[in-house]
Formats: sequence, C-alpha cells, structure tokens
Amino acid sequence: MTESGAQPAEAAQARAAAGGAAVRTTTADECAPNAAMLARAFSFLGKRWNAMILGQLSDGPAGFRDLSRAIGGISDPVLSGRLADLTAGGLIDRTVSEGPPLAVSYQLTERGGALMPALEQIAAWARDNLPAASC
Repeated sequence: MTESGAQPAEAAQARAAAGGAAVRTTTADECAPNAAMLARAFSFLGKRWNAMILGQLSDGPAGFRDLSRAIGGISDPVLSGRLADLTAGGLIDRTVSEGPPLAVSYQLTERGGALMPALEQIAAWARDNLPAASC
C-alpha cells in the first residue's frame, strides 16, 4: 500500500489520470497464470516426439508410415500413442479412407496450425542458441 492507502497499481493509475506517467509493475501473483499456462503447454508439447510430429504435419497430411520414416528413431507403439495424444488434444485429425487398401492419414487441425508459428520460433531459437547436435 502507498501512503494514501491505495494499492501500487491503483496509485499508478491515479498518477496517470492526474497526468503523471504510470509505471506498470508485475507481481508474482500476476505472473503465476502465465507460468501455469507455460507449464501446461510444455507438459503436453514437451513430450518427446510431439513437436516433431507436428512439424512433419505442417508440410501437409501424412500417413503413419510416412511419419515413422520422416521422424526416424521413433517406435511404432510410441508414434501411435503420440498421434492419439495429439488427436485427443485437438491438434491433429485422423482420417480413415476406406479401401482397399484401408488408409489412415493425419493432418493438422486449425488449432494445430495456429501453434506452428510458435514452434518455428522455438526451432529458430534452438538453431541460434543451442550447440548443434549430431544426427
């Protein structure tokens, strides 16, 4: 509280209304929702392979085998589980085309596509700031 009994944010607003410059300060309580949202996002997106699957699907729809070959190193059971997670999260759609032969393909949803600019920024940051990994 300030000398006038107002909370700091209220005092800043009062100064701004009186023609003074308001300085916005952020409290730990105000940061908590952002930190919680980041933790929530990375608990889902941070699962190994999820971002790579989304990145592959940013080029267009792909089948299970196409994804498996493109990503490399991911086992079929893990890929299947990650695809199910991403589908349940509303980031990708699973489409079954009646055969013969029966074909299953995956593609980004609008929600998944909206995530791509953020993933591209993370990839650019990694390229610029992390040591190169050997393939």
